[in-house]
Amino acid sequence: MNPLLAAWLCWGIIGISPIAGHYAATVINPVLLVFCATLLACLSFTPYLNKKNQWSVLFAKETRWKFLFIGTFGTAFSFSVLLWALHYTTATNAAILQQSELIYALLFSVLFLKEKPKCSQFFASALILIGSLLILIKEQYSPRWTGDLMILGSTWMLQAASCVAKKLPKHLDYRTIAAARNFYALPALTILLVWQFYQEGVYCHLNFTSLTVIFYTGVLKYGLAMILWYQAIRMLDLAKVSAIYLSYPVLTFSLSVLLGLEKTQPYQFVGLLLSLAGSYLISNILKKQQEHS
Repeated sequence: MNPLLAAWLCWGIIGISPIAGHYAATVINPVLLVFCATLLACLSFTPYLNKKNQWSVLFAKETRWKFLFIGTFGTAFSFSVLLWALHYTTATNAAILQQSELIYALLFSVLFLKEKPKCSQFFASALILIGSLLILIKEQYSPRWTGDLMILGSTWMLQAASCVAKKLPKHLDYRTIAAARNFYALPALTILLVWQFYQEGVYCHLNFTSLTVIFYTGVLKYGLAMILWYQAIRMLDLAKVSAIYLSYPVLTFSLSVLLGLEKTQPYQFVGLLLSLAGSYLISNILKKQQEHS
């Protein structure tokens, strides 16, 4: 599959994630949701690992510590915090604030991956960030800031995990990397779940909503979306793919409005248009890069 198309398909799947998290907040504990979804993702990857004899690769000495870092920070800690934040803030705010990953994406790609972003990329990324600020400006000092700050304080983990993924051996299949991320998230998730249980208990109401969210999260978000993500970032610059991916609040906001979860405001539309403009510019940069490669 074309890596640019993979990036946009990932965008579509992830854009639903904050909405799913919103509905999950009252029916299942965030850490338990991540744990169950990760187990489901592991099961979905097992046939591929068996067929391709990838189990030895999954636990190879040269990669297992990198996989552990990716699973721990890219899934266990980051996704648990992001879902917990939805107890305080809205789905749209959560999606927009995750665009703060752009700052870390640019920083990590320059410092650790030795990538050289172009001026046009900085400009496009700035448009996306300005769009985010316009949408969030009305939330300053509101009760939603508890969740907002939780998200802002955790997005570096996702980019750090992606940065480590870029350093994995080139011969590794992106499906193996996606599988490893889920398997290696389980140790940290188990510890978090036990800690949660003894601190305040773990709640779960088994109903259509909770089961649907677990299925979406495990099969689509942790399964298919991760495959698409790793295919894209291993073939294209991390910061550029991140800029496309992080415009997904456009989809989240649109769905929130359609479902009656969000009241539309003029400044929100302006912010969304800026985000769209930024992601469109990044997409054009990628197309030109592919044409000359």
